[in-house]
Amino acid sequence: MLDVLTEVLGRAPARCTYAEARHVATDDEDLLVRNGRVDHVESTASDGVGVRVRAGGGWGFAATRQTSRSGVERALARALAIAESQPSAPAGPLAAVAPARGHWSCPHDQDPFDISLEDKLALLFAAEERLRGDPRIVRSEATCTGRRVRTAFASTEGAACTQERVECGASISAVAVAADELQVRSYPGSHGSAAACAGWEHVLGFDLAGHAPRVAAEAIELLTAPPCPAGRATVILDGEQLALQIHESIGHALELDRMLLMEASYAGTSWVVPADLGRLRYGSEHLHVTADATLPAGLGTFGWDDEGVAASRTALIEAGLLRAALSDRGSAAAIGLGGSGGCARADGFARQPIVRMTNVSIEPGEAGSLADLVADTGAGLYLETNRSWSIDDRRLHFQFGTEVAREIRGGELGRLLRNASYAGVTPTFWSGLDAVCSAPEWRLWGVGNCGKGEPGQTMRVSHGTAPARFRDVQVGVA
Repeated sequence: MLDVLTEVLGRAPARCTYAEARHVATDDEDLLVRNGRVDHVESTASDGVGVRVRAGGGWGFAATRQTSRSGVERALARALAIAESQPSAPAGPLAAVAPARGHWSCPHDQDPFDISLEDKLALLFAAEERLRGDPRIVRSEATCTGRRVRTAFASTEGAACTQERVECGASISAVAVAADELQVRSYPGSHGSAAACAGWEHVLGFDLAGHAPRVAAEAIELLTAPPCPAGRATVILDGEQLALQIHESIGHALELDRMLLMEASYAGTSWVVPADLGRLRYGSEHLHVTADATLPAGLGTFGWDDEGVAASRTALIEAGLLRAALSDRGSAAAIGLGGSGGCARADGFARQPIVRMTNVSIEPGEAGSLADLVADTGAGLYLETNRSWSIDDRRLHFQFGTEVAREIRGGELGRLLRNASYAGVTPTFWSGLDAVCSAPEWRLWGVGNCGKGEPGQTMRVSHGTAPARFRDVQVGVA
């Protein structure tokens, strides 16, 4: 396919000032065992080419499932016609980029698509069975997913590269009901947070069956646990919840297209503006955040983004001070940045690249282990595993619910509390950060359902976190 793309673009009309083509072939698999039965086994595949061109100051895009040379040529012609039909306007600059050349692939030991369906279902059945046994468990689930994406990219600027990535993940959950109370517990996380750019060995490492009895027992215990009290408290967020907090209140807020109002009609804007770069205090001196598309196993990891910009690591926030934004070639040039942040990503072949976060992570601190942090806290709450989230379209006011809260008393984790939630305002909340656990506690969490764009696109990203402590947080009942 790379040969086809480069040959077609090599004959692009002279009236086209820039053109790029992406071939994307995607295989997806999703398995779910629920209440002792196979709920579904879904396997899908897509294959096609998207072509984007610039002519007369306008952009045009067309996609096709016809991956022959003639099919790509027709897509190029349609994209050019769309670009030329746009109202005449000066062509905005694009940040310069070195032509992408070569091949990149995601390291893995066992391709999940090489594992038999029977073996995958056997693992899920073994885990799901150990969730059942108590009549208060009304729903028990075990699920696993796999994805393989192969791409080829070429441009009239000389780019010619290929990539192949493999992703997989798995999780279990138990829903317990008694009278008018419903509680859920998940492992290793909720909302697909266990997925990674890795092989089947990643799934085996979870030991789902080994953790299932604890998950079920905690779901039942939550039915009669005291409610999380309302008020202001010191809070420690576990890694998964902190990952979602970063995603919603930092990652999206620092996407430059939102800051430039390019997403206002769909995903929203941001409370941050471009003039804040290098000046805004986003949080406390303990807040160090990076965007890193080179992290091993990250869902936001790649060799080149979908504009052919090489993967890189960028410090977004240093000691609480905003340093950079997430950008593509167009948005970076619009505010005079020296280069793109390498954050142009598209959902498959039939969508255009837009600004999407890569692996946005909080760097490890010096607070030691979780046990050390709890011991240093004295009294407060440990909030674990996301259950719900809500945030305004400027990424400023938020409220999150967690599956469980654990009381911290006397420097130790105590009883479970149910229906926990916390709320805040982004800069105030991050200013309350006063400790982050050390590197051994740091790990990646995936977000597989990040929506943005018009028409809508779903993207997968990861966030590296270690448990962190926040002072004076509003907590209450979800």
